Amino acid sequence: MKKILSFILIFIIFIGKVDALNLDISSKNAVLYNMDSGEVIYEKNSDEKVSIASLTKIMTALITLENVENLDERVIIIEKDFEGLIEANAVTAGFTKGEVVTYKDLLYGLLLPSGADAAKALARLVAGSEEKFIEKMNDKVKKMNLKQTNFSTVIGLDDVNNYSTARELSLIFKEALKNKNFKNILTTKEYTTSDGKLKFKSTIQSNAKKYNIDVPYILGGKTGTTTDAGLCLATIAKANNVNYMLVTLGALYDKKAPHNIEDAKVIYDYFIENYGNQKIVDKQKSFKKIKVKYSDQESLNLYPTKSITKYLENDYDKKNVKLVYDGKEEITPFDKKGSKIGTLKIYYQDKLIDTQNIILNENLHFNTFNFIKENILIVAGILIVIIFVIVLKKHK
Repeated sequence: MKKILSFILIFIIFIGKVDALNLDISSKNAVLYNMDSGEVIYEKNSDEKVSIASLTKIMTALITLENVENLDERVIIIEKDFEGLIEANAVTAGFTKGEVVTYKDLLYGLLLPSGADAAKALARLVAGSEEKFIEKMNDKVKKMNLKQTNFSTVIGLDDVNNYSTARELSLIFKEALKNKNFKNILTTKEYTTSDGKLKFKSTIQSNAKKYNIDVPYILGGKTGTTTDAGLCLATIAKANNVNYMLVTLGALYDKKAPHNIEDAKVIYDYFIENYGNQKIVDKQKSFKKIKVKYSDQESLNLYPTKSITKYLENDYDKKNVKLVYDGKEEITPFDKKGSKIGTLKIYYQDKLIDTQNIILNENLHFNTFNFIKENILIVAGILIVIIFVIVLKKHK
């Protein structure tokens, strides 16, 4: 009977933990990264191959940035850049035929209002044609060793050959974020083109404000929407000194609310409220006291070489942190400052996470009286020998 009750208790606890991560979101796929540690801390159907809508433009931007040296170079918009956009009911940034703009203008038009006209123009300018630009996109996919991603459009319109997974798309997003220009554009709330004709605003911020969704921690991101893909979103955020990156795909698309932003809020809020950077080892806190011989002081407090911070639940069990010291249990003034005393191994949940050398960081003062007191027999023996030798000499 006791075994049955124990099993039921364990089962209830396990189910409780599962439910805690069964977040109430409509997005079918999701991946959340702690960007500081590089760890995936939440995922949902992250390896399912799906349509990705305008998140395709993240790769469009990345290929452009890798192939254009001068973003302030001026280029001309031509009629070909608008072919098929009206028929596809694609969103445009508002550029016009014959307009002279910069690559930077086009990139802002690509990422902030998700302009299909900007995407087509960039493809033509960078590679000569959309087809050749798509080849560059797929070459990048191969270089990144992504097995479930393929591009057939620079815009992100529904196409059976334009797909990825939440996990692989997040890797593309991470790669793009390494580029300072990409990150600067992505986190810009408002931008005016170099000719002053157009003003772009962050779709995420404007939609969040319109529907009263409080997401002050979201620094920027890229939206995407099609019938097949649903509402998609790639964002970066920062809260409590933790940097996050989130990709969500397939949120409910009913035109009543930006469910992708609502889902981002649910996910971010859960982790912001329940997790954080916990200082599991504090270099200001002594972990052990060892004996000091022949000195004014009787003992010496040992401290970690550095503090260790780990992203954990706010109520994590401190018993899971173990400090194992291997080294001298006593020292003397003959041990010099800067010398290695021992080694400290730090474990979390029985997994070694760090090894530190423990160094003597102070000079120990030699105390003659304490030396004699702790070695009285040896000193007495030496004195007896000396007296014996003196007596012997006098006798001779």
